[in-house]
Order: sequence, then structure tokens, then C-alpha cells
Amino acid sequence: MPRYVALAAEIAGAIRRGALRPGDRLPSVRAACASQRCSPATVFQAYYRLEAEGLVRARERSGYYVTEAAPAPLPEPERPSQPQAHAGPLDVSAQVFEILEATLAREVVPLGSAFPSPLLFPLPRLGRLAAGALQRLDPWTTIDDLGPGDPELRRQIARRYCAEGLAVAPEDVLITHGALEALNLCLAAVTRPGDKVLIESPTFYAALHALERLGLEAVEVPTHPREGIELDALELAIQRHRPAACWLMTSFQNPLGFLMPEAKKQALVEALRGHQLPLIEDDVYAELHFGPSRPRPAKAFDTDGLVLHCGSFSKCLAPGYRIGWALAGRWRQAVSRLRLGSTLGASMPAQLAIAAYLEGGGYDRHLRLLRRRLAAQQAALAEAVARHFPPGCRATRPAGGYFLWIEMPEGVDALALHRRALAAGISLAPGPIFSARRGFRNCIRLNAGHGDAAREGPALATLGGWIAEMAAAAAR
Repeated sequence: MPRYVALAAEIAGAIRRGALRPGDRLPSVRAACASQRCSPATVFQAYYRLEAEGLVRARERSGYYVTEAAPAPLPEPERPSQPQAHAGPLDVSAQVFEILEATLAREVVPLGSAFPSPLLFPLPRLGRLAAGALQRLDPWTTIDDLGPGDPELRRQIARRYCAEGLAVAPEDVLITHGALEALNLCLAAVTRPGDKVLIESPTFYAALHALERLGLEAVEVPTHPREGIELDALELAIQRHRPAACWLMTSFQNPLGFLMPEAKKQALVEALRGHQLPLIEDDVYAELHFGPSRPRPAKAFDTDGLVLHCGSFSKCLAPGYRIGWALAGRWRQAVSRLRLGSTLGASMPAQLAIAAYLEGGGYDRHLRLLRRRLAAQQAALAEAVARHFPPGCRATRPAGGYFLWIEMPEGVDALALHRRALAAGISLAPGPIFSARRGFRNCIRLNAGHGDAAREGPALATLGGWIAEMAAAAAR
């Protein structure tokens, strides 16, 4: 057990036994280091973990305090999903767009949003860096770097992967117009219309839209809410459907929030290698971990160039800048040519600003603060859900990202709840938009990335009351 986990467990035990009571102040980091004979990093990670569990709260310039008595957390979903076994064409985009467009108004409580609050990011600093970089810009670079992207940004991205033990060279990195373009280009490079593609169940709705747009068929594979896609079911799906590719999230998946264990990621890559089946890995949430280090992606175990790994700065640094990238392995040239035939290149000012920010060394400091805030906001959302939602509901407990997946009692219709909530100025993401066959009708995804307790608390109380009404009506 890591030292910070043991320390957190020790303090949590003291809270539950009553040795530490609501309102009590935890030892300062300095005092805890001395008494526990450990580093400040260990104490901070332990306190962050306790904060994410809702047991303590940080007070600015004061320290950490035991929270007031909170309701017991909702039980977690326990069983893997059970999607239909057959493949088929998709017709989901119209419903997805209708629901997403309804969540964009600023006055709506953004529990259904796909994005964290833009106030969490250093956008003024990025703007100043962009202005300075443009003043020093060699005009020829606007043409020379049009294809693969700004050399310095590619070098900075490769450097971060190398620091985590992945052998990535700058020339391996292809800058794209956000991660979504990277994912779409990778999908187009490895498939042809009519091909089948394996996806998680539930899955990110943008994957469904991409498959529909390219004339591909989706094969939904059973997925565990804590550990990700079931490998035995994946093997059976490969044998039965002979797919052209897989599209998966392995770290803090949207919408479930699971983190696939590292050993399972390795086993996944080995299984796909046996079939020479490409994996498109959507890894946009990996920097938003609540633990001591970024989880290694499936790409870390790829020795054959079969993993087309995609990342982005949109969720962790610069929303709206639309800067992503692809490590496309053996399909690097194909993806690069597809990109030249579509958007040509990503925004040069945005690339220069992010490259300068990474070079200046402020990125990791920003990430530490961002993770801490998201962990606290997720804990607060989970506590409010436990307080206001009725018995029979279940909620995931992700170790990163900013989403909670809620299973409501059978008979509660998520689409009906969505329509009722929207009329009251509350958005949520209903389960059917995450399914090729419009499953998960009693599930919703909630966003903890805004942390607006003044609006979210009453909204969750309202939703909880409606869920209780709908569950009671279904039981009659």
C-alpha cells in the first residue's frame, strides 16, 4: 500500500471512530511530516484523498478540517453492462445534438455539460503568451509548420511522455484541431465504410457520431463500471464480428469515470496484438487524476504501433484553443495525409501560446491546483447526490476526471427526467445518448467540473425529488 494511502486510511479511521470530530483541524503539513516521518508530498496526497472522499475540507490559509457529518455515499454500480450482442448501423446523432444544444445556455445549471468551468484555467496568461509569441514569429513558420504542427509544441509533448517512460519522439506527434479531430482521423485511417468497430458500453457519444458519419457499425462490448471493458467479452466480440478497430478510453472514461488497471491495459494490448487489431485510445482525461501520478496509457505497452493514441489540452489547460494530438503508430503517414486533406493545420497562435506555457514550467503547478479543485468538487457533488437522491440509486466513485454516473431505480426514464429538468433550467446528460442502441434509460451523467454549489445544491434537491416520484410511480 502506498504511504499516502496508508496515512489517509489512518486518518479516515480516526474520523469514523470519533477520535477526530466534525470541525477538528488536521495537523499542519509540517507537523504531519514530523510525526509520520514522511515527505510533504505524501501528506498532501493523503489530504487530497481525504478531501476527495468528502471527509475533510480545505480552508484557505487555515488548513484542513474534518467535515460536518455527511450522508453515507451511494453504493457503486457493481455489474458490467449487458449490451445487445449484434452489430448494426447507427442513427444517434440527431438525438445527441438536440440534447447537447440544450445544455449550452449559460443560465442553465450545467450538470449535463461535457466541459469543466473555464474559470479553472490560466486563460489570461495564455493570451499574453500568444501575443508575445506572435510578435516574434518568423512568417515562414506559418507555412513550414502547417502540416505536423509547431516543432516546439511537439517537442514539449514528447518530453512529457518520455518523462513517464514512453519512448515518444517529436516527429511522432501530429498536432490536430482538438482531440476530436485526432480521433476522427485515426478512425478514418483504419476503417472503411461498412466495417465494424468495438466500443465500450456505455461509450462517449462523440464516438457514436464518428462511426455514424463514416458509415461504420458499432459493436457494444460489456464494460465494468470500475475497471472498464471486459476482456473475455472483447475476445468473443472479435471472433464473432471480425472488427476493423476498437475505440476505447482507458483512463477516467466518459461517462463512467473508470480507470482501467495497468495490468488490464497491458492484457488489452496483448490481446489486440494477437489479432493485429488497432486500438484508438482516447486519453483526454489522464492528466486529471487524483492520485500521485498520471496513469500510464495503453500506448505504453504498444510495441507494434497498433495503438493510435490521442490527447488534448482542452480538458486540462486551454478549453476553446482546440489543440490536440495523435500518436498514430504505423498509421502516422495516413493520418497526416488525411489531416492535410481536411483542416490543413491547427491554430498557430494557440500552438505557440501552449508551447510557451509548457516551456515556462507552469503547467505542472497548474495541474496540481486543478486536480485538487476537481477532486473537492467531485466529492461535494457526490455528497449532495447522496443527500438528495432516493434509495435505489447508485453512483460511481471515479479517481479522476469530473463526471459521476448515476444508476437510478428501474422505471425512472432518464429522457423524461432530462426534459423536465431542462424546463426548470437544469441540464443533465441522459444515459441513452451514450449507447448505440439507446440503452441505459435509467442512468444519467452529472458534471462536477463547475463547482457552483449555490446553484447545484438546489438543482440536485429538485432532481432527487423528481426521481423519487418517478420511481414510486413505476413501482405502483
